[in-house]
Amino acid sequence: MSQSNIRIDGNALWADLMETARFGGTSKGGIRRLTLTQEDRQVREWFAATCEKLGCTITIDTMGNMFARRPGQDASLPPITMGSHLDTQPTGGKFDGILGVLGGLAVLRALHEAGHVTRHPIELINWTNEEGSRFTPPMMCSGVFARVFTEQEVLDKRDRTGARFGDELVAIGYRGQEPCGDHPIGAYFELHIEQGPILEVENRVIGAVSGVQGMRWYEVTVKGKDAHAGSTPMPMRHDALLAASKMVVALSEVAHANAPGAVGTVGLIENRPNSNNVVPGETFFTVDIRHPDDAVVAAMEQDFMARFRQIAEVAGVTLEIVPIWDAPAVHFDARCVDMVAESARQMGYEPRPIVSGPGHDAAYLAKVAPTAMIFVPCRDGLSHNEEESITESEAEAGANVLLGAVLRADSVL
Repeated sequence: MSQSNIRIDGNALWADLMETARFGGTSKGGIRRLTLTQEDRQVREWFAATCEKLGCTITIDTMGNMFARRPGQDASLPPITMGSHLDTQPTGGKFDGILGVLGGLAVLRALHEAGHVTRHPIELINWTNEEGSRFTPPMMCSGVFARVFTEQEVLDKRDRTGARFGDELVAIGYRGQEPCGDHPIGAYFELHIEQGPILEVENRVIGAVSGVQGMRWYEVTVKGKDAHAGSTPMPMRHDALLAASKMVVALSEVAHANAPGAVGTVGLIENRPNSNNVVPGETFFTVDIRHPDDAVVAAMEQDFMARFRQIAEVAGVTLEIVPIWDAPAVHFDARCVDMVAESARQMGYEPRPIVSGPGHDAAYLAKVAPTAMIFVPCRDGLSHNEEESITESEAEAGANVLLGAVLRADSVL
């Protein structure tokens, strides 16, 4: 069979998506599969066993990143790689990250069934803790791979319950031997749902992703004074939650002021003592700001911090803002982006140039290897939600474009 005639098995890909949704499946049809939990261990074991049936060997590095390798003609060549993640948000869907891993698995299956041996080894990667929902920041272990974070600082991260990342990695049996970052990569391609509305609104099937917008995360603590809700006069209160609420509104105003490219989100809030008849004495919340232009991100940071400080002063509360993640805008390799676009056109799709709003492991891989991404639509642009949905034909289209891009990279790199 000529390589131009190789296609992935769409039915098998869909069956894999539905099968893996059992691990951490929720009553609403989504998935709760937080990183380094028993559900994560279960899906990892399924992934390893399925890849091994296709003749792949599995390597696990010291951060739990998994590499499934299909041999090529020349073992000295660095592998052409595909990948994404299998962990989810607490109320995640069946496709975010998972489509990239299982779409890559569909590519391996297509090559295996066609008996096609590539020049380079072909590898499929499952990155640990992309979501950042249990341990922050996100994309943590691809970040170690790219030398953005040190291994020790990530191993020492703790979740909101105090559990240590390194201990949890050992507990599920996935702290491997290969030093993280020592694995060679010739090129990297990541298939993903868009997690936004553009492709669906424009009735486009494939997005050729040119890069990822800049983003920064912060942890904010507002401290006032606990007081009795029935006997403390309004002018005498130091209400941490009230001040924090005004800060949430202020952040939204900053994002709107930098429209249409900017977004700002408060996604996590903890209120203390959280009693119905106590004026809140302390409120903790997170801030997430993003824009394709790093200069605008920096300006948004200055603006929201100034507004927060003014609100705190007026409210008589103290304020602490701790930056916890800074991911500058990323521009993907032009050759790899062209390979995605060429593959899409060969499959009969006109690719839509697009910049990613969310972060992805590809953003860090771009620091160490030529990288590109492929987007497919998701219904209503909805993601990080149990109702996240794509069609079987969209999944198949994305995986076929991934296959074509990998084969192009194999022939020219």
